[in-house]
Amino acid sequence: MQREGRLGVGIVGAGRVGPVLGAALAGAGHAITGITSGSDDERAEAVLPGASVLETPEVLRRSELVILAVPHGELPGLVAGLAEAGHWQMGQLVLHTDAAYGIEVLRPAAEKGAIPLAVHPAMTFTGTSIDLRQLAATYAAVTAPGPVLPIAQALAVELGCEPVVIDEEHRAAYAEAIDTVSTFSRQIVHQSTGMLREIGVDNPGGFLSALVRSTVDHALADASPVIPELPDEQDERPF
Repeated sequence: MQREGRLGVGIVGAGRVGPVLGAALAGAGHAITGITSGSDDERAEAVLPGASVLETPEVLRRSELVILAVPHGELPGLVAGLAEAGHWQMGQLVLHTDAAYGIEVLRPAAEKGAIPLAVHPAMTFTGTSIDLRQLAATYAAVTAPGPVLPIAQALAVELGCEPVVIDEEHRAAYAEAIDTVSTFSRQIVHQSTGMLREIGVDNPGGFLSALVRSTVDHALADASPVIPELPDEQDERPF
């Protein structure tokens, strides 16, 4: 049975992110209209089986929601080029997944009547079905014009994420925070496993796994806000 509010979803970008988000939205009841060819079409097919592989203009023509999951450097030119060619449609939702950009990068599409949304799930994607489970434990940075912010938040929820609103002027700082934790975590793990490998430790990644996870968990707990405990009723006595 067709769900109320069901959208035809097209995906531009068949890397690690686009097919996973498409699969998540399909699981929420939306219809996948098509996906462009990418760097690993076999992996995309495994995550999003049966999706039509189309050229970008045809994906836009068929879709009420277009997800742009392309490399950072390609996004501005892609949006502008599609606008110049007249492919954006009035009232069409266009959502990009880049951490560093807000909605300004989508201005050429918005000027053609499309509705700009920025939703970035704060996780590292593998491009496999494993990511669908990880999405359920992930926050998503959401940026959108005020009147349509609830739409962006609702889409984040349908992906499985908890939406957190990031203002347009804070997207660069947000992206820096994401890049810092990702880069330094990866570098530190690689450095440590290399040192252990040099002294003859087999499977240094497995050796460090529990230590790294527990250390990160403690660090995250320390960074979380402390909620003061309310006093017990018996402690409220005046004597």
